[in-house]
Amino acid sequence: MTTCDLLVLGGGPAGIAAAQRAARRGLSVTLLERADHIGGASASFEVAGVRVDHGSHRLHRTIEPRILTELHRLLGDDLQLRQRNGRIRLAGRWLAFPLRAADLASSLPPAFAARAAWDTVTGWTRTARTDTFAEVVRARLGRAMLERFYGPYAVKLWGLPAEELAGEQARRRISADSPWKILRQVVAGADPAARTFRYPRRGFGQLWEALAGDAASAGADIRLDTPVTAVDEVAGRLRVRTPGGELTARHVWSTIPLPALARAWSPAPPPQVVADARALRSRAMVLAYVVVPHGQWTPFDAHYLPESWTPVTRISEPRNYRDDPDAPDGRTVLCAELPCDVGDELWRADDATLRGLVVDALHGAELPVPVIDEVASRRLPNAYPILTPDAPERIDRLEAWAAQRPGLLTFGRQGLFVHDNSHHAMSMAWAAVDALTADGALDAATWAQARQGFRAHVVED
Repeated sequence: MTTCDLLVLGGGPAGIAAAQRAARRGLSVTLLERADHIGGASASFEVAGVRVDHGSHRLHRTIEPRILTELHRLLGDDLQLRQRNGRIRLAGRWLAFPLRAADLASSLPPAFAARAAWDTVTGWTRTARTDTFAEVVRARLGRAMLERFYGPYAVKLWGLPAEELAGEQARRRISADSPWKILRQVVAGADPAARTFRYPRRGFGQLWEALAGDAASAGADIRLDTPVTAVDEVAGRLRVRTPGGELTARHVWSTIPLPALARAWSPAPPPQVVADARALRSRAMVLAYVVVPHGQWTPFDAHYLPESWTPVTRISEPRNYRDDPDAPDGRTVLCAELPCDVGDELWRADDATLRGLVVDALHGAELPVPVIDEVASRRLPNAYPILTPDAPERIDRLEAWAAQRPGLLTFGRQGLFVHDNSHHAMSMAWAAVDALTADGALDAATWAQARQGFRAHVVED
């Protein structure tokens, strides 16, 4: 039986960041990852010789400066500063994304602009009548934004009408709480520096590969292809079972899906916690990669498609996120994202069907339809947590149960059942390590304060 100071479950951004920082502090660390690679849904891989990601990823400007400094130490010039150049389709028109004032004035449909203006001046009269996604958006931004943008977006992304989602889903997903805040963001976006992001030369997964390499150099034992089959709570200690054996540790930090952790626990949690774990579910994602036999499709990094006429929500071109002199000439890859449910028609679609859906999306959005050499696909079963009205209460009960387990912390996007950015996940990991005292004990008060701050995270696109 292997014993260490810290056992990390899951090798996504939160898990690998925690393992690296803890190992550099001198702790003995073992990380277990069920996949054959580090990075989880933020990993990179090759399609037709081009490095691509699982969808569209970037490091936002709001990353903690100390974490950014560490990433620069590891990646050097490979961590590039880039200018955002996306587009979003709204009411049948293409708008620059992030939004820009001049573009809004020239491209926003007049009828939609008039309705949005009315919603802005009458915003003070609106309050949410129920705590649902639909009502939070209507009260904050008005009916025009609900009906023409966020309502269809909700159905595509989470598979449910906005009226059937919790208000917390809107609060965690939409940063603007009024039309005036959107206008302030538009004005701020006039500054090119405000539209920048950072991205590695070799794909987003290069971040996690660099952290894993540094963690291993500091002594961390990173075990790939090692799923957790059970977690036993025995006499106040935790024992983690895998196909290759059992492990114990002073601390067990879980970044795997919170409901899955509860299902793997032995003895089984109380019946209500078991019911909560079964009730919580995530939206899946199919990623279709279209190989195009020329160097660039468009100059844009991503096209957002919130409208309901296509199942595609975003089409990104990974090569436009970076400068990579080693990338193959005369070839680019487009990545189309299609939210779905595990086992449904989209989830089961073959590559030929996915190709047709992507081509239909390009036609419908009036985008250039390129020659396509081949199509590849990947599937993510846990892409986005779905917050129904009863989900926040269920999550609170699960977290309360987890908090009472000896030596256990749960954090990260999957560990907290939240839709967070990668820099949020890294902040959680660093906060966990920072909450350890000099003798390796957990300062519960420090962790509780940090944990409360995670609730203020709002996803950035």
